[in-house]
Amino acid sequence: MELTSAILLILLAGSVAYALLTIPAARSYVRAAPPALARVIPISVLKPLAGVDEGLEENLRSFFTQQYGEFEILLAVRHADDPAVAIVEKLQREFPAVQAQLVVTGHPPYPNSKVFKLEAMVKLARHDILVMSDSDIRVSRRLLETVAREFQDPSVGVVTCPYRAVAGASIWSQLEAIGLNTEFLGGVLTQRFLNGMDFALGPTLAIRRQVLEKIRGFDHLKNYLAEDFVLGKRVAASGASVVLSCERIEHRIGSQRFWPNLVHRLRWARSTRRSRPAGYVGQVFAHSLPLALAACAVRPHWWGLAAVALAARGASAAVVAGWVLHDSTTGRNWWMIPIQDLLSALVWIAGFFGSTIHWRGQTYSLLPDGRFELKQ
Repeated sequence: MELTSAILLILLAGSVAYALLTIPAARSYVRAAPPALARVIPISVLKPLAGVDEGLEENLRSFFTQQYGEFEILLAVRHADDPAVAIVEKLQREFPAVQAQLVVTGHPPYPNSKVFKLEAMVKLARHDILVMSDSDIRVSRRLLETVAREFQDPSVGVVTCPYRAVAGASIWSQLEAIGLNTEFLGGVLTQRFLNGMDFALGPTLAIRRQVLEKIRGFDHLKNYLAEDFVLGKRVAASGASVVLSCERIEHRIGSQRFWPNLVHRLRWARSTRRSRPAGYVGQVFAHSLPLALAACAVRPHWWGLAAVALAARGASAAVVAGWVLHDSTTGRNWWMIPIQDLLSALVWIAGFFGSTIHWRGQTYSLLPDGRFELKQ
């Protein structure tokens, strides 16, 4: 009992320190801003598509309406009968002045079909700054200008965008959005504050073509599930810097029901554990509520310490979601934070077990180093 109490006390104190650390980490991020744009830098936007996500047309339209001098958009599908094709063609007719090209890639010869589409588009892209963005992303009209401003520093190899999750109607997607907008981003900001950026966030990132070639293009990424994380690590190791953009984007996560949402969460938990095992273990400090409940169960008179941990978690959530992301939804649904924290802890524990994941109708096996392969 004494050993258990000592461990819980250390973990609870660690969770308070971690939560409070996100506040200066957020302040450090908010104060960063790139200089004004000196000249227009041509940009190629790459959009891998697979079916029609909720809100796809408006997501894509936000890229067609960029207020920027010179850019092109390439959009890739696996087959010509993909339902996303009709939406792309509609936008091409609506915005004839935008240079937009649809690419049909065929079946990928390796597990990561997103990487295969990106590889096909890079071969056709005309510009040296490549913005890679998922289909469920919606952006402001200043995204490309902001990215160009950040690439004016010649040492920058990758610009990766933080995102505000926008939930659909289901309570499960609303809970996930709260987790992404508080717990997940808090972890990203803290890592940046302590160690700098040596990883990238997948929903939207930009890279210099010569930097991509320096890290052997997509050849090293094609068998990884978390190709964004691996790309960021390799760029940082090459000597180029990875920058967390000052431009926040919207990640439209849709309205998944309970089971699909749980499968999705578990896939990324298992992938994260393999991509950065030490960091995954360290996520224990992000689970203030479960730690507080466990502490009170073992030592009821510790309720004061538990209250401090929960207050620190609340302050962290308010700063990250409100101050950094300007997310009013988390503030309105504050009562969901404890539910999300408990669910997140259960998924985190489950992530330590199993190696099977499900992605876009296929079943894969995750290997210890983060690579994955189709399960036979």
